[in-house]
Amino acid sequence: MSSIDYDQLMQPVIHFLGCNTPQAWLDEAKNNLELLMQDHANCEKKAASTAMNLMFRYSFFSDLQVRLAQLVREEMLHYEQVLGFMHRRGQSWQALSAGRYAGGLRKEVRTYEPEALIDILIIGAFVEARSCERFYALAPIVDDELGRYYRYLLKSESRHFEDYIALAKDVATTHKLKNINETIAERIEYFKTVEQDLILSPDPVFRFHSGVPVA
Repeated sequence: MSSIDYDQLMQPVIHFLGCNTPQAWLDEAKNNLELLMQDHANCEKKAASTAMNLMFRYSFFSDLQVRLAQLVREEMLHYEQVLGFMHRRGQSWQALSAGRYAGGLRKEVRTYEPEALIDILIIGAFVEARSCERFYALAPIVDDELGRYYRYLLKSESRHFEDYIALAKDVATTHKLKNINETIAERIEYFKTVEQDLILSPDPVFRFHSGVPVA
């Protein structure tokens, strides 16, 4: 673990996102670790559920099936691990409402195929990249045990966003869309702007992917 250069590992992630987590969110996180852990567990479960839904909806993409199946297994493993942390710390499960982040991204998805699937995969890339960036930012400010776990997640998840972009390009290639790289790059830039606004603007609900906390 000590030989890993986490700063270097995160460079592609930060470049892809274009903005860091605001300090105000990190300050709030330090005082709300139980809520953060609960929502982290929810995020892992939702990620697995989203991947499963895509597997059923787009079963005719064989490459997509294999990669999504791998993702489901990994996300559910992380879900179990977070539940283990909660149990060891005496934290009971509580229902939490969803934040605005995922919905704010999904409302920008185009309504026709294959463009809708391409957008969903690009959104998946941003969700994964933001999760990694937050693990990276949180690791030095939480307790040692949790910090080690977040760094472990960085190792395993830091390239997930690239997998999603590769899948988006595969879908575009299968459907013989024109100017694939240019088209994908345009949608990435579009969602980058949307994602940055969700992260940098005031947000009344504190969650793992929320924006600047409202006092």
